[in-house]
Amino acid sequence: MVRDDRDDPFDNIFDEIERMMNDMTGGDAGFASETHIDVYDEGSTLRLVADLPGVDKDAIDLKCDGETLTISAAGDRREYDERIRLPARVDEHSASATFNNGVLQVTFDRAEDSAAIDVE
Repeated sequence: MVRDDRDDPFDNIFDEIERMMNDMTGGDAGFASETHIDVYDEGSTLRLVADLPGVDKDAIDLKCDGETLTISAAGDRREYDERIRLPARVDEHSASATFNNGVLQVTFDRAEDSAAIDVE
């Protein structure tokens, strides 16, 4: 008996999975394009945790203007360019950051409330 590969239901299964993933994500198959970022309001400080898998510490660039944190990073498989609007104004000069096993943590002190001005 001669086998006809055109009738094999598993012949192009990976092509079909890729097509379905493209239909669901509207783009490249595989993983969602959004970076997982959590912001924690801890009273006098704000802490941001971002997953940046496949990135080296030296490839991360952070900028903050007191209201928005910009994360730029490049890994072997992906580039990150995220702008995160912070839930409270922070003192950008108080920032400290750590990066361990693909997880970035950035901590800021909240900016002081507006100072009262005495009129003399």
